[in-house]
Amino acid sequence: MLSREDFLMIKQLHQRGAHFVDIAHQIGCCERTVRRHLAREAAPTGRPAKPRASKLDPFKPIIDQLLADNVWNAEVIFQLIREQGYTGGSTMVRMYIQPKRALRPSKQTVRFETQPGFQLQHDWGEVETLVAGQCCKVNVAVNTLGYSRRFHAWAAPSQDAEHTYEALVQAFRYLGGVPRTVLVDNQKAAVLKHDRDHRVIFNAGFLQLTNHYSFAPKACRPQRPRTKGKTERMVGYVKQHFFQRYRAFESVAHLNQRLLQWLERVADQRPLRQFRQTPMERFMAEAAALQGLPATDFDTRYHDLRQVGWDGYIEVRGNRYSVPDGYCGQAVVIRLSLDDELTVYTAAGDLIATHRLQSPQAGWRTVPEHHAALWQQTLSVQQRDLSVYEEVL
Repeated sequence: MLSREDFLMIKQLHQRGAHFVDIAHQIGCCERTVRRHLAREAAPTGRPAKPRASKLDPFKPIIDQLLADNVWNAEVIFQLIREQGYTGGSTMVRMYIQPKRALRPSKQTVRFETQPGFQLQHDWGEVETLVAGQCCKVNVAVNTLGYSRRFHAWAAPSQDAEHTYEALVQAFRYLGGVPRTVLVDNQKAAVLKHDRDHRVIFNAGFLQLTNHYSFAPKACRPQRPRTKGKTERMVGYVKQHFFQRYRAFESVAHLNQRLLQWLERVADQRPLRQFRQTPMERFMAEAAALQGLPATDFDTRYHDLRQVGWDGYIEVRGNRYSVPDGYCGQAVVIRLSLDDELTVYTAAGDLIATHRLQSPQAGWRTVPEHHAALWQQTLSVQQRDLSVYEEVL
């Protein structure tokens, strides 16, 4: 029930010609209440009724504590207090929480602008498109410079460590330099975990990449991916522009060829309203601030150890591949490129074999020269006349 002062305020505002909705907004009530009070001839005199006791009252301190701990999901709160004896419904819980949502910490973020050459942000996106006549999911890595907003995009079949590292290598090559820091999400290819002291434990392979290119790795805080909002926005830009313009590709290689052309002709020349420049124009000031590229690219090939069998073969992804017979029984190092080329090295790093990966159904892959000595030993084995055995029988 409204007070006498509110009643008089409603009458006065109505006489001035204010609309019902404006009066209700100023008083803090609904339009129906405004109409009802305008229909009255005199101001209310009775005291407002005391609120009735609610089943929720004993649990309100618990709810307030959960809200203070940043638990705002009404259904979760409802289930928690039910376990502690609450017998009311969920609607009452929602009505109690709703006015308090204005106190919830805001998710708004102040955009952080970086100096030229300081930061590059990395992220992955997924999109479905036609490749070789079949609808399939394609992963797109987007690497965006924080200052100029110039970015590089590269499509890959997966988001594993090797493709993540290759995406960064190609981005550095495309940009012609390396920023001082690279900000990544908490993907396992780069970040193993955040410890109790909020320190980031990076993947060993990712640290090798950072050492090779001399940049400092940075990771987003858990549950806060908007820290790298610049590149997340560019992931959406690629989906909404490139993949709306081009819908079918002959292969992933053809997709990347089209993507590179689109980056140069469209993405680099798009207008940035907040700066009234294009990314390429801003990149002119950033290029000089980038660190130089190393003499060689980082080796992104997958590497592992294998034991050569006594038959002169190693097993890789369900199939077997030959190595020179002189390494039977020894440990060797294998490397797999992103285009399925297998190379085999000795422990000292000497190249001893090269193969193209094939499915197990294609059969074992053999280079005849690898086992020439083994065949010579087979031919030198003493052979007996089978008639000797026939006499015994």
